Amino acid sequence: MKARELMTSEPACCTPEQTLQQAAQLMRKHDCGCIPVVENTATNRLVGVVTDRDITCRCTAAGHTPDTAVRAAMSRDPKSCKPDDGVEIVERIMSAAQVRRVPVVDDHGRLVGIIAQADLARDGRAASDDDVGKVVEQISQPAAPRR
Repeated sequence: MKARELMTSEPACCTPEQTLQQAAQLMRKHDCGCIPVVENTATNRLVGVVTDRDITCRCTAAGHTPDTAVRAAMSRDPKSCKPDDGVEIVERIMSAAQVRRVPVVDDHGRLVGIIAQADLARDGRAASDDDVGKVVEQISQPAAPRR
């Protein structure tokens, strides 16, 4: 199975200049915990991702306000896949990077979709229960403490 068969096409996205409040509102509106960050809406080139956890742990916990720019919370240069990559590549990225979502980009780095861990679990053709279980286990490994 290919990434394009699993991905959510044209996901909600924001730019680094938008506010954390705007990103959080997009998450609420689209019922998701991750928003891809694009350079600008003209190029749609992926430059990062911001998650609900990024907003909470990197910004709110540090005392930043909702009008803080997304660039303060986003993870830069996220691991991504191509639309024609197989699901095993998506699983490998999720496991190695310990992420629950993988942006899908075209050959020019433009955002075309996103795949969530739940997409793998919901589509029985994408991965076996054992494969999904292994991905969840690897994603859930404790991270090294931050200093």
